[in-house]
This record gives sequence, structure tokens and C-alpha cells, in this order.
Amino acid sequence: MKNLYLSNRFFILFGVIILTFVLAFPLGFLFPVAMTLFVLAVALTIVDIIQLFGKNVKLKVRRRLPKVFSLGDPNKVTLEITNESPRDLSLRVIDELPVQFQKRDFSEEIFLTANRQRIFSYELTPTERGEYAFGAVNIFMETKIGLVQRRWREDYEMSIPVYPSIIQMKQFELRAFDRVTNQQGIKKMRRIGHSYEFEQIKNYVRGDDIRSINWKATGRRGQLMINQYEDERAQQIYCIIDKSRAMKMPFNGLSLMDYAINTSLVISNIALQKFDKAGLITFSDKLGTTIRADRKANHLNKILQSLYRERERPVEANYELLYQTARKIIKGRSLVLLYTNFESMYALDRVLPMLRRVNTLHLLVVVFFENTEIKKFSEAEAKDLSEIYTQTVARQFLAEKAAMVQKLKQYGIQAVLTAPEDLSVNTINKYLELKSRGLI
Repeated sequence: MKNLYLSNRFFILFGVIILTFVLAFPLGFLFPVAMTLFVLAVALTIVDIIQLFGKNVKLKVRRRLPKVFSLGDPNKVTLEITNESPRDLSLRVIDELPVQFQKRDFSEEIFLTANRQRIFSYELTPTERGEYAFGAVNIFMETKIGLVQRRWREDYEMSIPVYPSIIQMKQFELRAFDRVTNQQGIKKMRRIGHSYEFEQIKNYVRGDDIRSINWKATGRRGQLMINQYEDERAQQIYCIIDKSRAMKMPFNGLSLMDYAINTSLVISNIALQKFDKAGLITFSDKLGTTIRADRKANHLNKILQSLYRERERPVEANYELLYQTARKIIKGRSLVLLYTNFESMYALDRVLPMLRRVNTLHLLVVVFFENTEIKKFSEAEAKDLSEIYTQTVARQFLAEKAAMVQKLKQYGIQAVLTAPEDLSVNTINKYLELKSRGLI
């Protein structure tokens, strides 16, 4: 009986019958009608129960999940439900989602004919890294009579890890290497000069840069020959992630650190595809992960596993520790992408001496974030004097962020100020720009 539930149609039917019995007190001729309706309703209910709880009523359920979920991306979950009974059924499917989603109202209503299968899917967007556990699949079935429901519970416990966004990594890889792409975001940087490794001498074809013509080879062969160059390889690209409380601020469900983690995976993959070496360092008040730049076969997976385990710390970042780490761990001049955040000019001034020291050793790019909520508020229409005042303060805050970029540039430090959702695109563009200019 614990799997027997009464439907809304049952309560409506018996509510009408009760109302008929009430009206039968002043109107005696309604009493036989009420009794007839009551007997019919009880009979239909019994028939409905017999149909639902018969031995031949059976469902088969299967849940399909990807190997891993990608952080911050829609991930597809597929349910296959097979009706192995000889009658048509109306089903309300309730999948027990992981507790991290805090979603208690998920349900899907479908109609399934006898001995047929139905496949449907839904999407989940995780905002935290870690292990996600799915529970049972609960199905409430009813026949065409629809007075009672039977709960069919399929214990289908499954767990899946949520990793940094592998989906974004693959998408940006395609966009960064597609030379004829028209997609918005990734810029194709013009090569400046010849700061590239010599590859070969080949025959000139229309469209080649005439400045690369090799006149000695042309004289020997009697036809135009041209030098061909390739991008310099095996350069070291380090992603350094600040894990302090400055990176705990959430935007669209993800913290700034999670945005930095997703982008670090994207950049590491693109660097390895371009035959560069990728490395990773995380820090806060103490040193976290340190992976020396390399391009071995399993190196990207090593970076992925390390990013999966990272957690924010509610402390201030130690930039003296960062400088010492840069001297000890990073061998040779490298491109260093530092993901951090400054909310005031004072916060930048406090760490600027250490940033300047790191920049003397390597090519440093400081990547920090716009506060998109404040920007949205500052662009809204003010309705009274109080809002005018607060919007003025908000605009001063945004202007201070722009001033931080200029101050970093004055000291020869590359800077990227970006909205959290545009972090990957802007960071890739900066990497491609520096590479095309031959600065790394």
C-alpha cells in the first residue's frame, strides 16, 4: 500500500459525490443518484487498482550519463523508460538529482503506449567541482481511468565527477585553430616581422610575402624561391591561480577561481597543441599545486586532475611567496598568466613591487576581473537622488579598475581586465597576440 497514491481526479470525483450527498438532505430525489455515483466510483477505483498492480505491469528504466560533467556548462542526462506492460500508461518521472543542485521540483510527464520505449533527456549545469551522486528514479504511473497512481521506484544510484570545463576546452581549441572561422571571439593576429624559426625553402606562389624571397636560392634555381617560417616552439606557458578570498566572489553561479580554472585548462590545451610547454602553479597564503612546464603525452590530464582538486582559501594571498616560487620553479624566461583580482588601487599598490620583480624574470600578464553587477547597476536609469549618488560611486569604482590597467602598463606589465564570462576568449586572444608579436 505504500506505493499507492490518490490522484487529483479521485478527489474531484469523490468531492462531487460528497456534494451530491449534501444536496440530497433538502432534495431527497438526489440520494439514489448519489448512491449510484458512489458505487460506480468505488468500482472504478478497484478496477484501476487491479490494472495498476497486476503482475504484468512492469517498467524498465535506464539512466545514461557522460563520463564526467563539465563545470559551468549544460550537461546532458538521458533517461530510457520501457513500458513492458500490455496497457497504455501515463507517467510522471521524478529523477533524484544530486544535492548540489538543490532542485526538488524536477519532474517530466510522458505518455507511453504498451510495449514501447521512450527516450528523453534534460540538462544540468553544475557550479561546483567534486563528486555528484544521483539517487533513485521515481515514476508515478496511472491508467486511462486515472483515479489512483502507482509509484515505481528504480534504485539507480550513480556518481559522476564534475571536472573543469572539458566542453569549453574542446570548443576553444577548434576556434583557435580554425584559420577561416567566422565565429565571434577568437581574433586572428597579424604576424609582425620574422621572429619565427626557419622551416624550409619552397617555391613562391601567389599570395606569399615577397619580403621572404630568398634571392640566392632564386638565382641558383632560376625561379622565385621563398623562405618559410614556423612559430617558435617549446616555449613555457605558466598559469598561476590566486586561491585567496579575493577569488571567492561568485558571478552567474561560478566563483572567480572556477572561471580561472576553466580558462587555465583551455590555455594549457591550446599551448600544448601549438607545441609549447604548459605549467601550473596555485597559491594563497601557502603554495598549492606546482606542475613544471612540459608537453608529455599525459601532461594535460595531470593538469586537469590538479585543477579538479583545487579549493579556495579564506585568507590573503602571499605575493612574496609567488615571487620566490617563480624564481625556484620556473626555469628560463616564460609567459606567466596570473589570474587574480584587485578591488581597489590600494590592493594593487601593495603587491605591485612583487609583480614588477616577477616581470623582470618573465613576461607577466595579470588577468583580473570586472565587476559586471556594478557595471550593470551603473548603466541603469537613476530614479532619485540616492540612486544618482550610488551610481556615481559605482562609476568611480569602474574607473579605478581601468586606472589599474594603465598603472600596470606604465611598469611594463601586460594586463587583461575582463568580465568573468569573457575570460577564456580574452586570455586566448592575449596569448595569440603575444605569440604573434614574438614576445615569447
